[in-house]
Amino acid sequence: MPLTPPVVGFDLDMTLIDSRPGIGAVYDALAAETGVAIDTALVTSRLGPPLSVELANWFPAERVPAMVDRYRGLYASLAIGPSAALPGAVSALEAVHSHGGSTVVVTSKIARSAWLHVEHLGLAVDDLVGDVYAAAKGPALAERGAVVYVGDHTADIAAARAAGTVSVAVATGPFPADALRRAGADVVLDDLRAFPTWFADFSRPREPRGPRGS
Repeated sequence: MPLTPPVVGFDLDMTLIDSRPGIGAVYDALAAETGVAIDTALVTSRLGPPLSVELANWFPAERVPAMVDRYRGLYASLAIGPSAALPGAVSALEAVHSHGGSTVVVTSKIARSAWLHVEHLGLAVDDLVGDVYAAAKGPALAERGAVVYVGDHTADIAAARAAGTVSVAVATGPFPADALRRAGADVVLDDLRAFPTWFADFSRPREPRGPRGS
């Protein structure tokens, strides 16, 4: 464990918050406006990749940029209120602060929308980086000196690897625990309720080991 105060990164959707009801409401509105049939349950079962990737499943390529803009225009009014903090999210953030650390959310959601969720739910987030996905999250984590990155997606494991941080995966998103282990997570938790105990052990000062036999 580093001697400096730890920086811990968290993904947002399905790691800290259950955004499925809100995101579903936005997709329902898009479907109603455009007449395009969108399987909202399918969409919300696989949250993680960038918005444009999901929209490309429902709209031709030439319409995707306009749909991204419209989705984001609807987001603040439809998606924030229905979304909730996941079990253990508040205590996980508090656990980092109780050990003198700081928290940063690094998410594929644009920062403006992500901050709306954080502020609405009163989550103790110190910093936030948006619009990055998978290994592209690595530089943001590395620049902030993150020692842990917590996420629910295999892409979050790739992010931790790219940043050189410990990958903590929670089985609250689209992947079960076994799939997260196979993807290379260092630690797999059922949900964030287990994080404070794990982090307390991770943060415990340890004596450096001397030469073997000393």
